[in-house]
Amino acid sequence: MENKEKSTFKNLGLSEKILRAVENAGYEKPSPIQQMAIPSILKGRDIFGCAQTGTGKTAAFALPIMQMLDERGNYPQPMQFRALILTPTRELAEQIASNISVFGKGMDFSICKAYGGVSLNPQIKILANGVDILVATPGRLLDLFAQKKLNFGGVEYLVLDEADRMLDMGFIKDIKKICTALPKERQSMLFSATLSTEIESLAKGIVRNPERISVSPDKPTVEKISQKIAYIELENKFALLEKMMKARISKQDDSLALIFCRTKHGANKLAKRLCRIGLNADAIHGNKSQSARQNALNRFKRRETRILVATDIAARGIDVKDMSLVVNFDLPEEAETYVHRIGRTARAEADGEAISFCTTDDAHLLRAIIKFIKKEIATLVDNPYHSDSAEKASNLKTILSNKAQSVAKKITQIADAPARRKNGGKTDFSGRREKSTKTNSRKKFSEKKIGGVLKQKMKRASSKDFQKTHGAKKSIWSALKNKAGKFKKR
Repeated sequence: MENKEKSTFKNLGLSEKILRAVENAGYEKPSPIQQMAIPSILKGRDIFGCAQTGTGKTAAFALPIMQMLDERGNYPQPMQFRALILTPTRELAEQIASNISVFGKGMDFSICKAYGGVSLNPQIKILANGVDILVATPGRLLDLFAQKKLNFGGVEYLVLDEADRMLDMGFIKDIKKICTALPKERQSMLFSATLSTEIESLAKGIVRNPERISVSPDKPTVEKISQKIAYIELENKFALLEKMMKARISKQDDSLALIFCRTKHGANKLAKRLCRIGLNADAIHGNKSQSARQNALNRFKRRETRILVATDIAARGIDVKDMSLVVNFDLPEEAETYVHRIGRTARAEADGEAISFCTTDDAHLLRAIIKFIKKEIATLVDNPYHSDSAEKASNLKTILSNKAQSVAKKITQIADAPARRKNGGKTDFSGRREKSTKTNSRKKFSEKKIGGVLKQKMKRASSKDFQKTHGAKKSIWSALKNKAGKFKKR
């Protein structure tokens, strides 16, 4: 009975207002990160949290912050905000703001989103009166601060979400600059999907004596995601994707698939190819305007398009209900990115599937991913384009075996070195004496000797000729240059 009570939101110390909002949002029971974080945040503790993508980190910090803002009853001053939530991407800022709006129905909260790619004016207008919660990307926040369109004096709560992605995108200097400008008396929370020494170092400058919360840090990927690898040659990748998408849509016509490419050009090209074969697809990446990206995402959510092709800019921030498939058409360059890509499915306790294409050239990327997630990935069975060479290149056991053979061969060569010296030549592994290298060394000596004699003769001949012509000694190279010039004139 006790375990059952612990798995409800009522047991976390949330107010009746928040509990109603949670119920209206369709949340039934808290996730592990929510169970651990919410009570601590309500007690005023700083938090350093680590949990896999798609485990409900947004609600873990948003619900208690909203409750504390409501209970304090303060009103923000002009150009100020009471809670600051920093995110790495526009998409994630939109997602967090959307979730807060859902939770805050019936509660008088003002929210502002501040990110690049759109006009500053609407954001400046909203901030002029002050807001309760500001969700922002670091670059746009500093732009507004530099233009004196906001100040940090009213911040009571700071949340740094997806801290590992912040570091990947090079926001470390911006984050430190922002934190320096914030009031020292504040409650801070840092959340990350992965842990590293860089994240630990960043946390030390943001959170004070934090409560550390980790949900399966040794298992970065959600267990409910069914992960598969398709070993394939480069020229067969699109054919396999076409087969997969058509088979999936024929079974479930309302299914959604998110496909990741490595480059913006590749995403555009793939989306167009899919459209040409009758599969409605949109592309989303950094070169598209914010409005174009948002429109593509909205069409995807409304199921007007079944396939969304994206670059890693969208690896975090896409939260679409019942999206059951993620395809890594190109493997990511960084293993951590794989975790965030496939985390777009199996969200909120749902099931999901992630299929990754691996060519021979991508073998090293796959090995890095397997090492990072600490889990073997099953081979896709239904793959008519299976590549044995790609599978062998990705097989760590094969690589280690080859290395072991190479080391053994070197050890044998070292062991045979005394025998080679004794015989005056090389010895192969069967004990036979190879041909001596003395002949080769004599040949090289003879060539050097002949070359030296010719050089001396040329030098003497050139010097004599040059003295007759000009009556003075010059270097051999000047003489040769003069001769070469005469030869060209002829």
